[in-house]
Amino acid sequence: MPREYVWETAEEIDLKMAKRVKAIRRRRAISQEELSRLSGVSFGSVKRFESTGKISLLSLTRIASSLGCADEIRGLFTQVPYQSIEEVVREGR
Repeated sequence: MPREYVWETAEEIDLKMAKRVKAIRRRRAISQEELSRLSGVSFGSVKRFESTGKISLLSLTRIASSLGCADEIRGLFTQVPYQSIEEVVREGR
């Protein structure tokens, strides 16, 4: 089965996502401290996420919900295309 080439590491993808979340936070004029309070995620975790991209899935979900972006989390992996006819067959079993 052919594999798709990935040109970014997982860490690079995480960091890009963190930068997008940071941009949304700033656009909404919410400080890191306020986001921490709104989301229930520690200030240190918010700060670390924005600078490194490292965060737990639960904390990311809480942050996304606090920023009004829960639908983006809900939508993850919902429109994943099939890679082969074998995948279609296996899913039907």
